[in-house]
Amino acid sequence: MVEIDEDPQLGFDSDEDDEELSDSELQEAFATGLLKPGLNIPLDKPKKAINNVEGLKKCLAEFKKSLPWAERLDLTNQPAVDIIAKAEGKQQPSEGNENINAEDDFQREMYFYRQAQATVLLALPKLHKLKIPTKRPEDYFAEMAKTDQHMQKIRKMLLLKQTAMEKSEKAKKLREQRKYGKKVQTQVIQNRQKQKKAMLSAVKKYQKGMTDKLEFLEGDQDQRPKGSAAKKQINKKGPNAKKKYKDQRFGFGGKKKGSKWNTKDSHDDVSGFKTKMAHGKGGKKGGKGGKMNKRPGKEARRKMKARK
Repeated sequence: MVEIDEDPQLGFDSDEDDEELSDSELQEAFATGLLKPGLNIPLDKPKKAINNVEGLKKCLAEFKKSLPWAERLDLTNQPAVDIIAKAEGKQQPSEGNENINAEDDFQREMYFYRQAQATVLLALPKLHKLKIPTKRPEDYFAEMAKTDQHMQKIRKMLLLKQTAMEKSEKAKKLREQRKYGKKVQTQVIQNRQKQKKAMLSAVKKYQKGMTDKLEFLEGDQDQRPKGSAAKKQINKKGPNAKKKYKDQRFGFGGKKKGSKWNTKDSHDDVSGFKTKMAHGKGGKKGGKGGKMNKRPGKEARRKMKARK
C-alpha cells in the first residue's frame, strides 16, 4: 500500500489520504508531476492474529478419526544399533537422544538414517501380515508421463549423437592406421637402403679380391649376425692378414699418448741422477767434447732394412 503525505500543493483532500489509491490514479498523479521522489512512503500494516478456534477443533476431530494402520502407516521407534560404532567400541547415544548434537550435520543425518532402518524392519513384517505387496511385480506397466512424439524426438537425437560418435571413432582409427602405414613404409624403405648398401659393399670387396664368396647374390648377408655378435665371431677367428702384416712390421703398438709424462714416483726417484752427466759435463761420450750418438735418417734406415 502506498500513501501520500499531506501537502496542500498536491491537490488531494485529507479525506483521501487514508484511502488506497488505484493504479490509474497513481499514473495520472505521476503524469501530472504530483508524485515526486520522497513523497511516497510505503506503510506496512501490522499482521492480524487470527484465532480460528472452530477450524482448529475441526482439524483436531479429523486427526482423532480411528483409521486402520494400513491407511496411516505411522510408526514411532528408536533408531537401529550403529554396528560400525559398536564394532569400534564407540559410545552409543542413549534412547532419549540427549547425546545427539543437532548442530552436527553428519551425526544428525546418521540418526535419521538409522531410525529409518529400524522403521523398515518393523513395517515390512506388518505389511506382509496384512498381505500388502511391498515389491513391484515384474509385469508392472507404468505409463510414461511424456508423449510418444517427444520420446521419438529424444530417440532421434540419441541416434544422431551415436552416429556422430561412431564417425569420429572411425576417422580416428583411419588416422592411426595412416600413421602406422607411414611408419611401416619408412621402415621398409630404410631396410631396402641398408640391403642395397650392403650389396654394393660386398660387390666392391669381391671386385678388389678381398673375398671370393658370392653369397651376397643369394641374400645370405641378411642372415649373418650383425653388431656385437659379428664382432665376437671376428675376434674368435683372429686378426686378418693385413693386421698380421702390420703387427709384424710395426709392432703391436700400445699407448703412446702421455707415455713420457712425469709422475710423482718418477719425480721423487733420483737414483739415476749423475752430476757428471748433467748440463753437458759428461766427458768424451757425452757433452761438448765427445761424439753424440746420432740416429740415422729415414732413407738410411730404409736401406738398412732392405739389406737385411
